[in-house]
Amino acid sequence: MDFPARLIQSLRAARRIVALTGAGISAESGLATFRDAQTGLWSKFKPEELATAKAFRRNPKLVSEWYAWRRGQALKAEPNAGHRALAEMEKRAPEFLLVTQNVDGLHARGGSKRLLELHGNIHRFRCFENNCATDQFDIEHGRCRSCGGNLRPDVVWFGEMLPVAAIEAATNAAEMCDVFFSIGTSNVVYPAADLWRRAKDSGAIVIEINRDPTPLGPLADYSFLGKAGQILPELVGITWNKNAVHETDELD
Repeated sequence: MDFPARLIQSLRAARRIVALTGAGISAESGLATFRDAQTGLWSKFKPEELATAKAFRRNPKLVSEWYAWRRGQALKAEPNAGHRALAEMEKRAPEFLLVTQNVDGLHARGGSKRLLELHGNIHRFRCFENNCATDQFDIEHGRCRSCGGNLRPDVVWFGEMLPVAAIEAATNAAEMCDVFFSIGTSNVVYPAADLWRRAKDSGAIVIEINRDPTPLGPLADYSFLGKAGQILPELVGITWNKNAVHETDELD
C-alpha cells in the first residue's frame, strides 16, 4: 500500500501513540465477534440474555457454559500479523498505549505489554457475590472458597459501567497523544467511541484502519479500508525500518 509521506513522517516524529482496537482485529484471527457468536448452539439466546448480571443470577450454569465456550474459541485462535505489528509499534514508539475493547487476550499473546483492556478479560474471574480476593477462587468448580459464591467472568456486562480508572487512563492518554489509531472498531460504543474525538480535539493525528466504512472515516486524517493484519505490518515496517525507503519521501 502507498502511504502518504506526511503520515510516515508524523509517525516517526510522534512521541506518544495511542491505539484503540475492536472486534475487527480479532475477527482476522478467525474469532467470531460478540454477536456473531450467537450462532449454532447459542442461536436461540440474545446477547442480553447471556451477558448481564440478571442473566447470571437467573441461570449461572448457562452463562458460565457460554463463556467457557467463548474462552475455548479464544484459546484456539492465534494472534495475527495486526496484533504482532502493534506489539512492534510499542517497542518503537517512545510512549505507547494500546486500548482494546476486546476481552479475548489476543493482544497480550501477540506481545503487547502496555495494554489497557477496557471491557476486561474473558480468561480472568471475579467473585459474583462479594468481590473476594482472587487467591480464594476455585476456578475448576467456578466457586469462591471465601464466601461460597459463584465465579463470573471478569468482563463488563450489559448494564455495567466501565472501570472508572481504565476509562480515565484511556481518556488521559488520548488527550495527550500525538497520533491516535482506531483499528477494527465501528466507533459506535461509548465511551470508547469518544476517544478519537478527544485525541483530535487535542491536536493529534487520527488514523483509521477498518474493513468497512465507519462514521469516523470522513473525519479522520487518514482512513484505510482493509485488514489490519495487512495494513499495520506494512505501515510499521515502512515507518521504523531504517533500511526502508518510502518512495514519496523526497516529494514533500
